[in-house]
Amino acid sequence: QVQLVESGGGLVQAGGSLRLSCQASGRTFGSYAVGWFRQAPGKEREFVAVINWSGDGTSYADSVKGRFTISRDNAQNTVYLQMNSLKPEDTAVYYCTARESGGLRWYLPRRESSYEYWGQGTQVTVSS
Repeated sequence: QVQLVESGGGLVQAGGSLRLSCQASGRTFGSYAVGWFRQAPGKEREFVAVINWSGDGTSYADSVKGRFTISRDNAQNTVYLQMNSLKPEDTAVYYCTARESGGLRWYLPRRESSYEYWGQGTQVTVSS
């Protein structure tokens, strides 16, 4: 079992930056692919970014590519999402999620159904 806790959300003006953190506890985190999803009011939850277990593989949604960066520190059991040049349409609850990679180095799931564990989410609000 893995427990995930997100932090770092808040209110920011358009063009600003935030860094989200996902702190994991429980089982060994280093073998898990970790993703970020978001859900805006009235919309379905959508993929944002994912990082592989070794930290050298990433994938991003087109809407955030070039603005967001996902990274991890396995020694600290933490994954980060650095969000720059934020836009009002980035406003959403951001969720951290994890899935055991089964030894696959380039395992980078983008589907919600691929993941096993989810955090409670952190609110990000971008004002115009």
